[in-house]
Amino acid sequence: MELQEILYSQGFGTRRVCAGLVQQGLVQVFIDGPDAAPTIIRDASADYDPVGLRFLAQGVAWPYHEKAYLMLHKPAGTECSQKPSTYPSIYTLLPSPLRMRPQKSAVQGVQAVGRLDQDTTGMLLLTDDGKFIHRMASPRHHVPKVYEVTVKHPLEEAQVRRLLDGVVLDDDPKPVRAAACVLNDPLHLSLTLTEGKYHQVKRMLAAVGNRVEGLHRSRMGQLALPADLLPGQWRWLSAEDLVQLAA
Repeated sequence: MELQEILYSQGFGTRRVCAGLVQQGLVQVFIDGPDAAPTIIRDASADYDPVGLRFLAQGVAWPYHEKAYLMLHKPAGTECSQKPSTYPSIYTLLPSPLRMRPQKSAVQGVQAVGRLDQDTTGMLLLTDDGKFIHRMASPRHHVPKVYEVTVKHPLEEAQVRRLLDGVVLDDDPKPVRAAACVLNDPLHLSLTLTEGKYHQVKRMLAAVGNRVEGLHRSRMGQLALPADLLPGQWRWLSAEDLVQLAA
């Protein structure tokens, strides 16, 4: 693949912009491996195998990914929208190439896999792979999502049983059930869901006579949010991470 095409596919601008970056000497390629010194390349049509390729573009180190799969530790006070109404967008936490990756649709860049409310924190996945978004977000695939919930009033065992047995939300006559519900202490529980309705956790707790005071998503599938990934930080998902999400 030509170097300008590689840069374009990774979101570094239009093909013309990417060719200009190369011609201006602003792109360096790790030709002899990631541990060797990078080489400045000025030929935009130079051909490389993109798999495993690492390069520097305008000083930014970048590994080639055919598809982008990311994990973001969403902080409170952010919206999962590219056009936020009140709070800053989670997309401002990502570097520009991830927001500019070309897609066949009119929307550019990676997209969030589902949404978290502005005051909800924790694991958020982002990708430019539409099939992955559907597989992770669709209730038909039953991907478990674990939420750490802080409530206003001490929980009773009867309320926990109702969450497991199913509660009716105002927009759906079919009961919504928690796949698992662990009462950590009277004000904290771990709630596992396999579908994602609007404000689902908050509405389920309201249906059993309580109120959510804090909400944090700690796990999706078998993949847990790493303790060293701080609020506002992101990282690439590894092949092992993707296996854990599918487990």
